[in-house]
Amino acid sequence: MSVGAHQHEHANGLHQNSDHDHRPRSDHDHDHGSDGHVHPTGLKGFLYGLFMPHTHDASDSIDDALEASTHGIRALKISLFILLGTTILQFAVVLVSGSVALLADTIHNFSDALTAVPLWIAFLLGRRVATRRYTYGYGRAEDLAGLVIVAVIALSAVTAAWQSIERLINPQPLANLWWVMAAGVIGFLGNEAVAIYRIRVGQRIGSAALVADGVHARTDGFTSLAVVIGAAGVMLGFPLADPIVGLLISAAIIILLWGTVRSIGRRLMDGIEPDLAERAQLALESTPGVLSVSRVQLRWVGHRLQGAATIVVADTTLAEAEDVAHHAEQALLAALPKLDDMTIRTSAGKTAVAR
Repeated sequence: MSVGAHQHEHANGLHQNSDHDHRPRSDHDHDHGSDGHVHPTGLKGFLYGLFMPHTHDASDSIDDALEASTHGIRALKISLFILLGTTILQFAVVLVSGSVALLADTIHNFSDALTAVPLWIAFLLGRRVATRRYTYGYGRAEDLAGLVIVAVIALSAVTAAWQSIERLINPQPLANLWWVMAAGVIGFLGNEAVAIYRIRVGQRIGSAALVADGVHARTDGFTSLAVVIGAAGVMLGFPLADPIVGLLISAAIIILLWGTVRSIGRRLMDGIEPDLAERAQLALESTPGVLSVSRVQLRWVGHRLQGAATIVVADTTLAEAEDVAHHAEQALLAALPKLDDMTIRTSAGKTAVAR
């Protein structure tokens, strides 16, 4: 039976199928310039790496949906306990030093540690099966949690700026400066450790929200570091060093926050990194029996990929066309480990293809 002028749909639920061949690939490391932009170098590039890490697939990426969620929840649990421990140590120093600025930073770190809760809930929701109301599942909850994190980062920056301006207008003497500096270092180290962990896991599982939460921890760490720099300035005879450094860091957080906003917003608008679409296109085009690829669509739902494609095959039997689509599916799974669901339609070579 010829596929003729009609289309054959080959839909696949991929996320629970353990029989697929997820072949490790050593040659798929992408060019950072292939996603439509060139990453900056020098100091600007260093800052981009700190506050705008990308979430492209890595060679050691986790390609099982349930395992990815498990890793995400584990990262949130561990980092939450680290941040709570950091907060307790800082609070102990507050009791010794009586520093109001450090108390504010401690409360700030504690409240920010709790941003892990909505993301934790989102990972749990993402495991639920699709329903008649939510036919695509609950993966979008992760992106919504990312918006909450972005809002908290912005609020943190505004709060830090407000406190700095208040200290410029009404300077307050700092006592036990060495203890204050020690507490600031503790806050920085704890937050940076959490940031590294969350960002690495977020990149491995493809979670923009978890990466954003890691960036959030990093900004909190630099806020704590501002306490250290400010205290050092006071010790050197410059009492306004603390609020001035606080204002500079608040401004930097607001400017660099744009990268995180763009990443989360792009996903909510079904935006995709162009290099992922290119990899999908190449995988389909290299499949034996595929004459051309007329459409490739991909989108993130949480930390998993979904999409659709239309491939042009020779005017042959329906069974042979289905076999080509099946091999195309396998090629896509090898090229995109985080792919959960892909609808592949075949079109006969004689059929006019809309482009």
